[in-house]
Amino acid sequence: MLRSLAIATAIAFGSVIAAPVFAQDAAQSAGAQQTPVQVVQAVSDDLAKAIEGHQQELKNNREKLIGVIDNAFLPHFDIDYASILVLGQHAREATPDQRSRFAKAFYNSITHRYAEGLLDYTKGRVKVLPFSGDLNDKRTIVRSQVVMDDGKTVAVDYAFRKDKSGTWKAYDVIIEGISYITNYRNQVDAEIRKVGIEKLISNLETQGDKALKEMEQDTKGQPGSKP
Repeated sequence: MLRSLAIATAIAFGSVIAAPVFAQDAAQSAGAQQTPVQVVQAVSDDLAKAIEGHQQELKNNREKLIGVIDNAFLPHFDIDYASILVLGQHAREATPDQRSRFAKAFYNSITHRYAEGLLDYTKGRVKVLPFSGDLNDKRTIVRSQVVMDDGKTVAVDYAFRKDKSGTWKAYDVIIEGISYITNYRNQVDAEIRKVGIEKLISNLETQGDKALKEMEQDTKGQPGSKP
């Protein structure tokens, strides 16, 4: 599950935040916005190009690996919206500054948590299934299958929404029916109730993926948590 989450997270988070747009110009022909399917396919292809043949170099240079992930995911993922969903009811209690800090710290923690798992990613690992949604809607789902080392496939779906500019951005990843948003919302809720939102944000900012691992361990076995 962790391997599939790493691959899925990599592909999905390429569309999540807002970093350098490495291939956005090429992806938009005649000013047309990318469709959700085009986003997922482009990110998976570009990620493979950036990683294949460079695994050892990236393994030895973690910051460069993180840079590859950021360049691939940030332009296409709505991290602010995803973070509000993860915070759930606590988003209303948080100040704008706390919401912004949480979004950045949480994304960085997730990235570092699964970064090395992406070194196994190669082209062809992801098969994007035919799109059956309606691009006139404001939200839609892109379905795909991730091929594991043993040849088995894992169902990975990406939830997209249109932002105010009309650009499709991902905000959730659903692996075998388990939502990234729901899973981490349960963990974040439990942690906030235990230490408070400011302490949670501070832990993520200072401890990064270590704080995330501890939070995951504390909620292991609870309803909605990953096996």
